[in-house]
Amino acid sequence: MYKRGSATVSSKVLNRCFRFAGALALCAFSLHLDASNFVVRSLEQQPLSGEVDMVLVEKSAKTLYLLDDGHVLRRYPIALGKNPVGHKQEAGDGRTPEGRYILDWRNPKSQFYRAIHISYPNDQDLERAQAANRDPGNLIMIHGSPEWVPSPEWAKQWLYKEDWTEGCIAVTNDIMDEIWHLVKDGTPIEIRP
Repeated sequence: MYKRGSATVSSKVLNRCFRFAGALALCAFSLHLDASNFVVRSLEQQPLSGEVDMVLVEKSAKTLYLLDDGHVLRRYPIALGKNPVGHKQEAGDGRTPEGRYILDWRNPKSQFYRAIHISYPNDQDLERAQAANRDPGNLIMIHGSPEWVPSPEWAKQWLYKEDWTEGCIAVTNDIMDEIWHLVKDGTPIEIRP
């Protein structure tokens, strides 16, 4: 028995409290370590409860979202252009464009597994580039891993370590398969800073 002030607590009750507190701390620590992966896995494992009507990319979060009426159906990690901050200004600047575009056609035999085209440059991009006497660039895609990647496991470790594309949005091939099947041509995409 432990006595503190006027309260008396048995060692058995105290021991249970310490074990419960320890278990809670361990659970909280485990959830903290795996929180970001938990969200992605839990969303991916659930059946799709709507139809993708928009794709949203948050460049600063390095995340691509598939949306239905503003509700997140899926979220995926991405790699961007090797110079990811700011809107694409010209061909070769390594930036991923920002703005609203359309996913308008696809390439099933891309050198990056599969690819879905983003309708960059739009009219504003063309005007901006012409005013600066620059080539705005083109062929910005959502695509899978380069064909030289040795294995899917290697791709999952390498692909997201740093931004590496010429301005495209890259995902692993398994994620590209899912996007390929869930997103129809004509779907709008918004790319935010």
